[in-house]
Amino acid sequence: MKTLIELYDERPVENVLASEMFRPERTIILCPPDIAQNKNFRQKLEEYFRHRGLNTELIFMECSLYSSDKIEKQLRSITEKYPDCVLDITGGTDAALFAGGRLCAETDMPAFTYSRKRNCFFSIHNAGFADDLPCEITHRIEDCFLMAGGALREGRVDNSILSRYMSDIEPFFKLYLRNRRDWTRTVNYIQRASQSEKGYAAPLDVSAPYTVKGERGTRIDAPENVLYELEKIDFIRNVNISREAVEFSFRDSQIRTWLRDIGSVLELYIYKCCLDTALFNDVRTSAVVDWEGTFRQDNVTNEIDVMAMRGITPVFISCKTCEISTEALNELAILRDRFGGNTAKAAIVTTKRCQNITRHRASELGIEVIDLDDINDGKAKEHIASMVK
Repeated sequence: MKTLIELYDERPVENVLASEMFRPERTIILCPPDIAQNKNFRQKLEEYFRHRGLNTELIFMECSLYSSDKIEKQLRSITEKYPDCVLDITGGTDAALFAGGRLCAETDMPAFTYSRKRNCFFSIHNAGFADDLPCEITHRIEDCFLMAGGALREGRVDNSILSRYMSDIEPFFKLYLRNRRDWTRTVNYIQRASQSEKGYAAPLDVSAPYTVKGERGTRIDAPENVLYELEKIDFIRNVNISREAVEFSFRDSQIRTWLRDIGSVLELYIYKCCLDTALFNDVRTSAVVDWEGTFRQDNVTNEIDVMAMRGITPVFISCKTCEISTEALNELAILRDRFGGNTAKAAIVTTKRCQNITRHRASELGIEVIDLDDINDGKAKEHIASMVK
């Protein structure tokens, strides 16, 4: 294929998928003036193509996508200059599709589309090369952000080391479930007992009073039973508790970080659930997206607790050890739509029992809910798998 015509779509994957599949010499993107003149958008798309190993020349052509006459006129000018062109009608507006169909009816210009449901390309007109052709493209999480003009930043977790801790996650999560009602106080105690001075490496050895100061003048006693349980699963060692003092040592700095963060235990569990499905080609916890993709400090960023990719389908997962709020649902839906479009899935996981009104709102937004009952029944992995099967 020499020339591919793409009808610009707000869903990022639909602007790049055909180019990745058929690797034309050039891709012409017919787009609104504000997109064609957006230097950052053009640079990001060119960067994405290079990142994916595509040598395709990118050409941006301005056209209102709401006037079928103007679109048809522009399409005709393209076919005159590039008589070997092929039209992808997967994306675009109704007017663009109408104009493309009208032109195809008069000419032999091939046209094809992509079916998300079937994960196949199909010939619409004179495009036998694409008919019933399975899409074998796979994306990584960084690709999902880059194609939408963003970038993946480093989050709170070094994902490259997580393979060392796979056998620790299940015992850690079971311990959490047994003690979840007091988990916030437990973590608060560990945070205050293991504070380190700024500029110094965080120590693994802890020596603290039995009772420490909490917020607003509260007092927090040492969670004796939990500390002993943590010792049994080898997260901490050398536990020594008296009525005056508490001593123990973190197994390593990564364990120290997780025990000082309330939500890490659930995020790790869901991360492992995604891996255990054996359905995803990429899984990350603490995936931070930079909306502008320029890594400036003042850029808008969001953290996705767990994110996974199956082929070209991204799954955005938010993890909550508290009640699910409407704000949390709305934020998750915005992230999914902005960086995944119609192909993306979203789920929210909570270790509380979800109320019907919350489930209803989540359903309206197309978000899967996994709550405490699902987790206790061992169905978290099953729910995640069902989203992409």
